[in-house]
Amino acid sequence: MADKQRVFTVEHLPADGLAAGAAFFAGHLAGARAVIEEADVEALAIVLPPAGPDHTDWRRAVARDLARAYTPKRVNVVAGEEGEKLGALLAYLGNAPGVTGHYCEVHDQGI
Repeated sequence: MADKQRVFTVEHLPADGLAAGAAFFAGHLAGARAVIEEADVEALAIVLPPAGPDHTDWRRAVARDLARAYTPKRVNVVAGEEGEKLGALLAYLGNAPGVTGHYCEVHDQGI
C-alpha cells in the first residue's frame, strides 16, 4: 500500500500559529486536496515543518477534517524535518491501513 500513499510537503510556514494556519489554508490546502482526489491515491501524508504548540490545534483539525472528507482514503499530517525518522514515520503510515486523521510529530530523541 505504501506506493499508493502520496506525500505533500510544505517547506515554509510562519512561526506564529495563527499566521501559519492562515497561510496553510490560503496557499496549500487546495494543493493537498488535489493530490488526495487523484484516482490512484489511497493515502496522503501532509508534511509540515516542525512548530511550537500554538500550531497543534489547526494541524489536528486539518488531519481530522480531511480524513473525514475523503474517507475511505486516508489523510495524516506529519511535522518534522527531512531525515531517517521522518522517513520511517512516512513508511509506517503508508503501510497502516487503519491509521487516518492523525497529527504526528517527529522528535529527535538522540537515538
